[in-house]
Amino acid sequence: MKEVKVLGPGCGRCVATAEMVEAEARRLGVAVTIEKVTDYAAIAAYGVVSTPGVVVDGKLVHAGGLPRPENVRTWLKAD
Repeated sequence: MKEVKVLGPGCGRCVATAEMVEAEARRLGVAVTIEKVTDYAAIAAYGVVSTPGVVVDGKLVHAGGLPRPENVRTWLKAD
């Protein structure tokens, strides 16, 4: 199971990013848990200054703006 964290204050882009991750996971048949992290100190601890940020299995893979669907697929397929 992939552990995904979406880092951001809960803005529209953050919500859309979480929905995109969930949709791509369903499409690929990959089990995921999605946690929305809204605490600014926790977000800053990942070095993110522009949201949304995406962390997959403890590794920051994206920060700032909506991710591309093909990137989300790559993150979810990675071992």
